[in-house]
Amino acid sequence: MVFLLLGMSVQEAAAQRKKPSRRQPNIILIYADDLGVGEIGAYGQEKIATPHLDRLAKEGMRFTNFYTSTPVCAPARCMLMTGRHGGHSYIRGNYEMGGFADSLEGGQMPLPENTMTVARMLQRAGYKTGAIGKWGLGMHYNTGDPNRQGFDYFYGYYDQKQSHNFYPTHLWENGRYVSLNNPPFYVHDALKPATATDADYGKFKGKEYAIDKMTGKALDFIHRNAAGPFFLYLPYTLPHVSLQAPDSAVQAYVGKFAEKPYFGQ
Repeated sequence: MVFLLLGMSVQEAAAQRKKPSRRQPNIILIYADDLGVGEIGAYGQEKIATPHLDRLAKEGMRFTNFYTSTPVCAPARCMLMTGRHGGHSYIRGNYEMGGFADSLEGGQMPLPENTMTVARMLQRAGYKTGAIGKWGLGMHYNTGDPNRQGFDYFYGYYDQKQSHNFYPTHLWENGRYVSLNNPPFYVHDALKPATATDADYGKFKGKEYAIDKMTGKALDFIHRNAAGPFFLYLPYTLPHVSLQAPDSAVQAYVGKFAEKPYFGQ
């Protein structure tokens, strides 16, 4: 019996030596803001067409038992990045700094220096790491900067208040202010139900849609790092308010749902 076990062990070791080294998998984690569990086709949605996400789910991994211990942005993102539950999380609420205006952009409570994030862990394993979307865990000038928290590349919104507007005046790229061709406006201005017209909604539109800009950067990151391994964290702002979308996207769904006008309430 002892000989048999030893023989099996030697055979397994020899077989292991002959196996080619496994390539580390590329990882794309899409984190959609305020998306309901049944709102894409892979989870049962029938009216909203999500063919690309459905294909990713079919060819990749589908989460069916995935929870967060806090139902608001900053702490939920902190827990996702650190693996800590609500009782041990560094950030336990949306501690807002500054305001909605560009001049008051201040972000949220930052992650502490040298936090062990999933991005830092993967960096140490040889991964190129990118975050594109809404960060919400600090600004570029403090310890919460994603470039100081394990990400080689960042593009998008640092401040989750700014991310309420999908036609912002700017986004950020590795600490650099990137202007967009959109006029400044307060996205939470309410309309008067008694007098509002379709034309009044025009002031909430711009020329450059942040979602498209971020998707372009995500594709660039994937192409640049195609040889892998890479980790791409995509915390998209959709479908969180504000309710802004290009006309072409809206037209595809006219008449499919019972609708009521939204006046900013």
